[in-house]
Amino acid sequence: MSAAQGVVSDLASQLRLSVVRLNRRLRSQRPEETVSLTQISAMATLRTCGAMTPSELAANERVRPPSMTRVISALEEAGLVSRRDHPTDGRQSIIELTTRGTELLNTETSLKERWLDKRLAELTEEERTTLSRAAEIIDRMAGA
Repeated sequence: MSAAQGVVSDLASQLRLSVVRLNRRLRSQRPEETVSLTQISAMATLRTCGAMTPSELAANERVRPPSMTRVISALEEAGLVSRRDHPTDGRQSIIELTTRGTELLNTETSLKERWLDKRLAELTEEERTTLSRAAEIIDRMAGA
């Protein structure tokens, strides 16, 4: 292994562990465990992208449609999403967040972001700038 490959491998390991640790800390800020992280992710996609078909939601979440069907069913049963007929395709339905779903997402986001705000306030301006750039790069990597 070349020196460059070793550096990349070390960075990959360090980044993976850092992301796992940060994710664990953010999860500990959750107000309730009645909704899974997979369900939260699907709801966040609906909030960001708007109402969509189950197939579109599955594609956005990068899961198979049968898995998304189970997620949607659980969310619908909990009153966090609603289903309506597709306006042009009778075989499809449209999934959207309910008011209750939006409120739950806002609570989840608020608690996590308050925790992050406190941690970020402890950093120097230079460190926050570095993290801002890193967040852009991580988003780009995650979208690949």
